[in-house]
Amino acid sequence: MKSLRIVVTGGTIDKVHDPGTEALAFSPDGATHIPEMLRVGRCHFPVVQLLMLKDSLYFDHADRRAIAAAVAAAPEPAVVVTHGTGTMGDTARFLSGRVGDKTVVLTGAMRPFSLSASDGEFNLGAAVIAAQLLAPGVWGAMNGRVFPAERLNKNVEQGRFDA
Repeated sequence: MKSLRIVVTGGTIDKVHDPGTEALAFSPDGATHIPEMLRVGRCHFPVVQLLMLKDSLYFDHADRRAIAAAVAAAPEPAVVVTHGTGTMGDTARFLSGRVGDKTVVLTGAMRPFSLSASDGEFNLGAAVIAAQLLAPGVWGAMNGRVFPAERLNKNVEQGRFDA
């Protein structure tokens, strides 16, 4: 098995309900849910690196460059990037050709881990496995499917990623 790093960038997977604004937001303490999700799944081997907690709809070129730099600098050959679903495909395509011979898998959730019935744990588990088994390149793991970067697209009407 390949050693694995998880680079956390934010997205719905890490949001919580903010009772003051009645909206979804990131935890005021700047914490990520990824270590807890791994603990629940009894998955203790990945290194977790908190890069940022940001809604991917607000990502700019500098954010994508920071993600690419973190992935390229990781000593592990396999990297999972948690990411918002809104622009996941854009980031995957940006990373292609910029991360060396690593296997990179982006994943996220349509519903926050902090709320019940989240798809986050399922998607994170799929991404951890995919990153260890896939050939080098950039991929996305969502909704029980694995997509190469060029075909990673969110179907907003269906609320899922489709081929």
